[in-house]
Amino acid sequence: MTAEIVLNGDAYFGDVKGMIPHGKGKCTWSDGTVYEGCWEQGKMTGNGRIAWSSGASYEGDFSGGYLDGFGKLTSRDGSIYIGSWRLNNKHGLGRKQYSNSDVYDGCWKEGVHEGNGKYAWCNGNMYLGNWKGGSMCGRGVMKWLNGDLYDGYWLNGYRHGSGVYRFADCSYYFGVWTKDLKDGQGMFYPAGARPESSRRLVKKSPSSSFKDMRRSFGRTLSEKINIGFFRDLGRVSSKRVSLDEDGSVGDSTFDNSADIFSDEGETEGDDKFVCEREYVQGVLIKETRKSYDESSYKREQRKFQIKEMKKKPSANIFEGHKSYYLMLNLQLGIRYTVGKITPVPLREVRDSDFGERARLRMYFSRKGSQLTPSHSSIDFYWKDYCPMVFRNLRELFKLDAADYMMSICGDDGLRELSSPGKSGSIFYLSQDDRFVIKTLRTSELKVLLKMLPSYYKYVQAHDNTLITKFYGLHEITLRGGTKVQFVVMGNMFYTELRIHRRYDLKGSHQGRSTNKDHIKESTTLKDLDLAYDFHMDKSLHDALFKQIYLDCKFLESQHIIDYSLLLGLHFRAPEHLKAHLVPPDAFHRPHKTPADDSSTCHMDLSIPPKGLLLVTHEPSSVNTAPGPHSRGSTLKAYSVGDKEVDLLLPGTGRLRVQLGVNMPAQANHKVSQGVSGSSEAELFEVYDVVLYLGIIDVLQEYNMRKKIEHAYKSFRHDPMSISVADPKFYSKRFFNFLEKVFPPNI
Repeated sequence: MTAEIVLNGDAYFGDVKGMIPHGKGKCTWSDGTVYEGCWEQGKMTGNGRIAWSSGASYEGDFSGGYLDGFGKLTSRDGSIYIGSWRLNNKHGLGRKQYSNSDVYDGCWKEGVHEGNGKYAWCNGNMYLGNWKGGSMCGRGVMKWLNGDLYDGYWLNGYRHGSGVYRFADCSYYFGVWTKDLKDGQGMFYPAGARPESSRRLVKKSPSSSFKDMRRSFGRTLSEKINIGFFRDLGRVSSKRVSLDEDGSVGDSTFDNSADIFSDEGETEGDDKFVCEREYVQGVLIKETRKSYDESSYKREQRKFQIKEMKKKPSANIFEGHKSYYLMLNLQLGIRYTVGKITPVPLREVRDSDFGERARLRMYFSRKGSQLTPSHSSIDFYWKDYCPMVFRNLRELFKLDAADYMMSICGDDGLRELSSPGKSGSIFYLSQDDRFVIKTLRTSELKVLLKMLPSYYKYVQAHDNTLITKFYGLHEITLRGGTKVQFVVMGNMFYTELRIHRRYDLKGSHQGRSTNKDHIKESTTLKDLDLAYDFHMDKSLHDALFKQIYLDCKFLESQHIIDYSLLLGLHFRAPEHLKAHLVPPDAFHRPHKTPADDSSTCHMDLSIPPKGLLLVTHEPSSVNTAPGPHSRGSTLKAYSVGDKEVDLLLPGTGRLRVQLGVNMPAQANHKVSQGVSGSSEAELFEVYDVVLYLGIIDVLQEYNMRKKIEHAYKSFRHDPMSISVADPKFYSKRFFNFLEKVFPPNI
């Protein structure tokens, strides 16, 4: 049956079923949009063509009123996409030619590049490899117009991990990158340095490799898509794209792409040599020239062969891992509860939002229910403590709910730190390092709930507080009654720079040292291990200690003890990069205890390094969004006229200076001393450093058990030296100790 229907300015002419479009027909809406094609029960379903009033048009498959299936979209800016769709999003295999003539061929997921794909820029550069969330991520090959070529790992659009870089002159660098900067040890092979036998690895020309890889990828496309569709852009192929459920197309086509280099144009030199280099975030700190021999090439090739990124002091949680189901449960609970409360209109918290009874309790059955989804983990009960308070805290800390859920609950899972804390707590890291999740004892959970009203008011009033940022408090109960409690916090060391040394400073010295035989770069050292004091701009120093004083007073008012200053150091000056290792005499240096009031006349005879610069703040040049551990205004520096400043790192970038984040300083290390008359002179090595710091472990209350512990230890040790002390004394000792670590400029 054919009919014409006119309603509210919209007009339809075509097949109907009970006066509802069903079959083939044409609809013209009042805003000028026109659709002609198939309908089912009043919705565009099947093949059709739609032209919007904006000038954009689509021809292809529809389902339930959505672009769904296979089709061609021409946007108003002139860009053209031909490929697979799901619910109005590009999803599956497809090709997009952008308005600036860039072209992407490959996989899409929910509207962005994800999976295998090739991107060709209009300037001649080309990338072929893996993508995630719209950025180059995973294994991939990048070829630049000037002939340079990189084959290795990527993360968020940056070279990140192991890789091989071939220069246009056919020299090579095997090494490791961090956020697009060379970082760590590597080997440089000048053009002509490789012997004939080594050329088994590098047998293909860059152009033929790209052709082969494109051909392989093209075969994948041709198997999925009717290529005739690309030849006749005006017609839509009836052949559908066959995809996995997540939009992926199977294994990477780059498993053998290490064989991408060519000997073409190389000349053999009489004196063959290689350079062993060491970089720290783009800064070359060491280079050793060695004569070449084939065995060393093979050894270094194995060492720097494309492999997974540098190991972190943590391990991925995989199926079969003891924490696997616990991780799944945690992700399920956070995804559900954060997603549930985020749409609720924001309001100020009330007294009823605090306390142990202010909680959301759910049961997550594997089969699912009317309230909870089905899942592949084990059955569990979930508690979300004070959900409205933590929702407001996340808003206060300018943390986007979607970013929070994706970071913790994304497909990549969590990582478990290889060594638990002294308390026995287990620590997890989100894959992007933004968040730390720590298991709590019941006593710590109660302290946090008790302190939460005051904490909420305090962080509202003090943007620059250094105290740990808390984002969520949860409890999982497994079958059998086992309870596991978690708190989600910002990672203090989620930074753009590499942390070379980290310290946990309490201001006490009894038992506060580390066995030097066990020290690695990731080891957290203690008070007696600290071989430096730090000097910084007067205004930065004043702002830091004003906030430390306020934070100490707040913790004292809450009867909290045993907290620490977590301090991370990034050593910058190339000539002083040996400082990222503990100096040989660091553990033999006479150390002043917090109670030592003796003074020394310091004579700094070294030349200050010039690796860091403070420049006037330019919001357009740096990211001004707060990180998961930072909040507040950009700091002012006395040295530039008391203006807000950025930190300029020659050869690396420009960073926003905030309290506890990207703070530049000079680290002084005493190397020798001599006595002349009645005065004592000290000689120092001076290092350029960038500091990251915050106050952590703030959930230990000075209760009866701690009072007994203090009394017992006071019999055996100097009461001034032990960590356990009453809150007022602990706060004063902590503050005084830090004043010696960060002495004021005179």
